[in-house]
Amino acid sequence: MLSVHNSRYVLRFGIIFLGLIGLFIYFAIRLSTLYIFSSSRLTELADRQQHHIVDLEPVRGTVFDRNLRPLAFNTAVYSVFANTRAMRDEDKRQAIAVLPNLLGESPAYIQDKLSKSRYFIWVKRKIDPGVADQIKAQKIRGIGFRKESKRFYPNGYLASHIIGFSNVDNQGMEGVELQFDNELKGTAGWMNVLRDARLRDLQVDDDFLNPKDGNSIELTIDETIQYIAERALDEGYKKHNAKGGSIIVMNVKTGEILALANRPTYDLSKYADSDVASRTNRAISFVYEPGSVFKIVTASAALEEGAFTEKDKIFCENGQYKVANHILHDHTSHGLLTFQEVFEVSSNIGVTKIAQKLGPDKIYEYINKFRFGKSTGIDLKGEVNGWVKKPSVWSKTSIGAIPIGQEVTVTPIQLVSATAAVANGGVYMKPYVVKAIISSDNKVIKSFEPQVEERVIGEDIARRLTEILVGVVEKGTATKAKIKGIRVAGKTGTAQKVENGAYTHSKFYSTFMGYAPADDPVLAAIVVYDEPHPSYFGGTVSAPVFKRVVEDSLRYLRTKGEWNGNIIASTPKDEAKNEPKYND
Repeated sequence: MLSVHNSRYVLRFGIIFLGLIGLFIYFAIRLSTLYIFSSSRLTELADRQQHHIVDLEPVRGTVFDRNLRPLAFNTAVYSVFANTRAMRDEDKRQAIAVLPNLLGESPAYIQDKLSKSRYFIWVKRKIDPGVADQIKAQKIRGIGFRKESKRFYPNGYLASHIIGFSNVDNQGMEGVELQFDNELKGTAGWMNVLRDARLRDLQVDDDFLNPKDGNSIELTIDETIQYIAERALDEGYKKHNAKGGSIIVMNVKTGEILALANRPTYDLSKYADSDVASRTNRAISFVYEPGSVFKIVTASAALEEGAFTEKDKIFCENGQYKVANHILHDHTSHGLLTFQEVFEVSSNIGVTKIAQKLGPDKIYEYINKFRFGKSTGIDLKGEVNGWVKKPSVWSKTSIGAIPIGQEVTVTPIQLVSATAAVANGGVYMKPYVVKAIISSDNKVIKSFEPQVEERVIGEDIARRLTEILVGVVEKGTATKAKIKGIRVAGKTGTAQKVENGAYTHSKFYSTFMGYAPADDPVLAAIVVYDEPHPSYFGGTVSAPVFKRVVEDSLRYLRTKGEWNGNIIASTPKDEAKNEPKYND
């Protein structure tokens, strides 16, 4: 019996021993396999859990106006993230109950975020510090915060079409923010953070790279003149029930854009709520037939070529004139007019007769000189060229259409640049909106200087044309642009819109462009309204807006010491006398 009992123990011991040997062999093989084939992957996983690389966001550069007043800058905010692998069911239920109200999101949105099994997932980016404090007070397990920065636009819609905006990742999307994104965004850095088994940050390792903050941009825009321009444009836009509008104010001698605005517009702080129409920079990307403002091209060509003098007489056919198979009309019938009077009263027939004497090739030459049909080169994305036909494809009636601003499309920036060229003694300056690039330590990296494109007409011709344009304001179609004590030069335009291949009689573009003071020009400006009604003449709708903007801007520049002239304040009685004698 004893030997049998002992033999059973020996058998059991042998089985257990062999089992242990088998397990040992299995684990040895398994460990060898892991070491040979999976060690690098497992080491990487462990390292990733213990060492966490944190991106360090650079501060995006500031956008300043010409007086270094900030128009766009970054402020410190917090972003909320979740480590869902560290969250229990009760933690997720607490988060779904609390976060929607604080973050302005739906419970379904928060639930969807927390349903993913991740060590790191964004819940919401760039929230206000006060909201972050409220969330922190809830002490929700697995909810953490990352300090970031958010773009802030202190003036809302002011200069929105120049500044543009950047998205939640501080990436420029429109305007200067897009055009100069590489300068503004800076270079990201990183740091290595050690974590415990619960993925809590313990300490910063010695291994890190500091971010490099972005450069800043100084614009040519003057915040005060921008405000003056936008206020006046907006009032006219609402008063005349317009579909759209644009205004540009330019430094005549340098080409610097001091103000540029459009309607409709949008709030930069709420760009996500805007539509394409409100974000479109109509001043550089919207083309239209300009109407009578385009007559300065024919006037310049006629004087420069010596084909006419100011006192030469032109018979305006008493309001009707046949060009090929088309009857050309004037708004008001005129008989014999001087060259100067033709432009003062904006006679289509008179201008056409002048153009016929010059011929299509000469008209086209001066259209090119004033850079219509081509880019001005302004440093903003989205500029379009407009459209100009070569004389070889002109129809028999084109000589009676193109010189008066039909069968040609232009942009407001082209028109104001051409006007400024006349004001600048015939020298065309390239328009620009960026004055300098400034480093994060306030050193000028690059400055942008005024750039001459070409001389389009002689200085004496520019002076003579100025006197004609002064006559337009003093006694012609633009008396509502008069500024008491200041001589103003300018031209009105009222152009019919084209629909279905034909000119309408109910929809118009209303334009006034000019400069002041005429004797020593400082500012050039253009005001354009799309479909104003019921009033629609350029002299009635756009000229008063020009007057207010230029008058207030000159007064402001005088207080700054940048203009030494004087303005005699207008009175309501004075303005009542400024009714137009003619309509273009």
